[in-house]
Amino acid sequence: MQNLRTVNITRYVTPLREGGSLPAIVEADDGFLYVLKFRGAGQGVKALIAELIGGELARFLGIKMPEIVFATLDDSFSKTEPDEEIQDLLQASVGLNLGIHYLSGSITFDPVVSQVSPLLASQIVWLDCILTNVDRTFRNTNMLMWHKELWLIDHGASLYFHHSWDSWQSQAERPFAAIKDHVLLPKASELDAVNEAFKQKLTPEIIGDITGLIPDEWLLADTYDETAEDRRAVYTQFLVKRLEISDLLVKEAQNARESLI
Repeated sequence: MQNLRTVNITRYVTPLREGGSLPAIVEADDGFLYVLKFRGAGQGVKALIAELIGGELARFLGIKMPEIVFATLDDSFSKTEPDEEIQDLLQASVGLNLGIHYLSGSITFDPVVSQVSPLLASQIVWLDCILTNVDRTFRNTNMLMWHKELWLIDHGASLYFHHSWDSWQSQAERPFAAIKDHVLLPKASELDAVNEAFKQKLTPEIIGDITGLIPDEWLLADTYDETAEDRRAVYTQFLVKRLEISDLLVKEAQNARESLI
């Protein structure tokens, strides 16, 4: 597992006024544009942790995901920003944020227009069951079409157990009822095959490598009595447990799919 690159933000280009987190298109010192997810936004660093884990799991499993980078923001940007809401966000986000490579010219995935293979649909549904991703619906697909290929974006609503941290063990063992609303569920006819393949590929060691990418400062942002390793171990154990019950998760998804078709 490779480490993520770190870039420095050199230019704030434009806000993306979608949802409540106000992500923005920015330029970095490597010359590329990124969609910047701010640590000072509503869900704070937990959304960034979910973005990192979800995106890197997708990449490891062979599902297309734009490159994720750590992005450093200094305090100079807020001083020249006239919009008070954005100015506050920039001030609250000085330091290490998360950037996702901007896919220029991409369009939002439309399930009516774009075709997705049963295999790819099953892969994405399976991953979202593991991640407890509640935000890949017809209303908000969080997928893009770029150069005629499907790309995943925005995993910030995944791993919602970390918003009520004390019950993570019971949440890890729960079915995922929200899968019934997944935009790709009607196409996901190969869940059994995907489950067998991905259970073999996604080992606890790989999960540990991915959670090992989470910066200590993000893990410690809202705790005073735990270490970064304590928190990192919980993310690892949660995902390992989800993997252990993947047969149950697949069965639930298949039952929900049968009610749709």
